[in-house]
Amino acid sequence: QLQLVESGGGLVQAGGSLRLSCAASIRTFNVYFIAWFRQAPGKEREFVARIAHIGGATWYADSVNDRFTISRDDDKNTVYLQMDSLKPEDAAVYYCAARHIDSSTYDYWGQGTQVSVSS
Repeated sequence: QLQLVESGGGLVQAGGSLRLSCAASIRTFNVYFIAWFRQAPGKEREFVARIAHIGGATWYADSVNDRFTISRDDDKNTVYLQMDSLKPEDAAVYYCAARHIDSSTYDYWGQGTQVSVSS
Protein backbone atom coordinates (compact mmCIF):
# COMPACT_ATOMS: atom_id res chain seq x y z
CA GLN A 1 0.00 0.00 0.00
CA LEU A 2 1.47 3.30 -1.09
CA GLN A 3 1.59 5.98 1.59
CA LEU A 4 2.43 9.61 0.95
CA VAL A 5 3.68 12.10 3.50
CA GLU A 6 3.92 15.80 2.74
CA SER A 7 6.18 18.26 4.53
CA GLY A 8 7.60 21.72 4.09
CA GLY A 9 4.54 23.88 4.60
CA GLY A 10 4.59 26.99 6.72
CA LEU A 11 4.06 30.73 6.84
CA VAL A 12 5.83 32.94 4.35
CA GLN A 13 5.50 36.55 3.25
CA ALA A 14 4.15 37.37 -0.18
CA GLY A 15 6.95 37.13 -2.72
CA GLY A 16 8.74 34.47 -0.70
CA SER A 17 9.42 30.82 -1.42
CA LEU A 18 8.70 27.41 0.05
CA ARG A 19 9.60 23.90 -1.03
CA LEU A 20 7.15 21.12 -0.33
CA SER A 21 8.18 17.48 -0.25
CA CYS A 22 6.11 14.37 -0.81
CA ALA A 23 7.77 11.19 0.40
CA ALA A 24 6.43 7.81 -0.73
CA SER A 25 6.64 4.55 1.18
CA ILE A 26 7.10 2.26 -1.80
CA ARG A 27 10.11 1.27 -3.87
CA THR A 28 8.25 1.10 -7.19
CA PHE A 29 7.73 4.84 -7.07
CA ASN A 30 8.59 5.28 -10.71
CA VAL A 31 5.35 3.67 -11.92
CA TYR A 32 3.25 6.49 -10.50
CA PHE A 33 2.26 9.88 -11.76
CA ILE A 34 2.50 12.29 -8.86
CA ALA A 35 0.47 15.46 -8.57
CA TRP A 36 -0.01 18.33 -6.18
CA PHE A 37 -3.45 19.67 -5.39
CA ARG A 38 -4.52 22.39 -3.00
CA GLN A 39 -7.64 23.39 -1.18
CA ALA A 40 -8.30 26.78 0.38
CA PRO A 41 -11.05 27.31 2.98
CA GLY A 42 -14.45 27.44 1.34
CA LYS A 43 -13.09 26.45 -2.05
CA GLU A 44 -12.94 23.23 -4.01
CA ARG A 45 -9.74 21.28 -4.28
CA GLU A 46 -7.80 22.29 -7.39
CA PHE A 47 -5.00 20.84 -9.43
CA VAL A 48 -1.63 22.54 -9.09
CA ALA A 49 1.01 20.47 -10.89
CA ARG A 50 1.78 16.96 -12.10
CA ILE A 51 4.90 15.01 -13.06
CA ALA A 52 5.02 11.88 -15.18
CA HIS A 53 6.46 8.58 -14.01
CA ILE A 54 9.15 8.39 -16.66
CA GLY A 55 10.87 11.24 -18.38
CA GLY A 56 9.64 13.80 -15.92
CA ALA A 57 7.14 15.58 -18.18
CA THR A 58 5.32 18.22 -16.17
CA TRP A 59 2.00 20.04 -16.27
CA TYR A 60 0.93 23.12 -14.32
CA ALA A 61 -2.20 25.03 -13.56
CA ASP A 62 -2.20 28.42 -15.27
CA SER A 63 -2.32 30.14 -11.90
CA VAL A 64 1.09 28.75 -10.85
CA ASN A 65 2.86 28.37 -14.18
CA ASP A 66 6.28 30.09 -14.17
CA ARG A 67 6.22 30.35 -10.36
CA PHE A 68 6.05 26.72 -9.22
CA THR A 69 8.31 23.84 -10.25
CA ILE A 70 7.55 20.17 -9.69
CA SER A 71 10.37 17.64 -9.70
CA ARG A 72 11.00 14.09 -8.56
CA ASP A 73 13.88 12.07 -7.18
CA ASP A 74 13.02 8.42 -7.67
CA ASP A 75 16.13 7.32 -5.75
CA LYS A 76 14.64 9.04 -2.71
CA ASN A 77 11.01 8.23 -3.57
CA THR A 78 10.26 11.92 -3.21
CA VAL A 79 8.51 14.58 -5.26
CA TYR A 80 9.10 18.26 -4.64
CA LEU A 81 7.10 21.39 -5.32
CA GLN A 82 9.25 24.50 -5.38
CA MET A 83 7.00 27.51 -4.92
CA ASP A 84 8.43 30.94 -5.70
CA SER A 85 6.87 34.41 -5.82
CA LEU A 86 4.12 33.25 -3.51
CA LYS A 87 0.90 35.21 -3.41
CA PRO A 88 -1.76 35.40 -0.70
CA GLU A 89 -4.08 33.47 -3.01
CA ASP A 90 -1.64 30.52 -2.94
CA ALA A 91 -2.51 29.92 0.72
CA ALA A 92 -4.14 26.51 1.11
CA VAL A 93 -3.63 22.99 2.33
CA TYR A 94 -1.43 21.27 -0.25
CA TYR A 95 -1.85 17.58 -0.93
CA CYS A 96 0.23 15.22 -2.99
CA ALA A 97 -1.47 12.36 -4.78
CA ALA A 98 -0.35 9.34 -6.76
CA ARG A 99 -1.86 7.68 -9.78
CA HIS A 100 -0.55 4.33 -10.96
CA ILE A 101 0.24 4.21 -14.67
CA ASP A 102 -2.55 1.64 -15.12
CA SER A 103 -5.12 3.72 -13.30
CA SER A 104 -7.21 6.71 -14.36
CA THR A 105 -7.68 8.11 -10.88
CA TYR A 106 -5.51 9.40 -8.06
CA ASP A 107 -6.01 6.61 -5.56
CA TYR A 108 -3.41 7.62 -2.96
CA TRP A 109 -3.34 10.86 -1.05
CA GLY A 110 -1.22 12.40 1.64
CA GLN A 111 -2.54 14.11 4.74
CA GLY A 112 -1.74 17.61 3.48
CA THR A 113 0.52 20.41 4.57
CA GLN A 114 -0.59 23.97 5.30
CA VAL A 115 0.84 26.87 3.33
CA SER A 116 0.06 30.37 4.59
CA VAL A 117 1.08 33.54 2.79
CA SER A 118 0.96 36.92 4.50
CA SER A 119 0.47 40.08 2.48
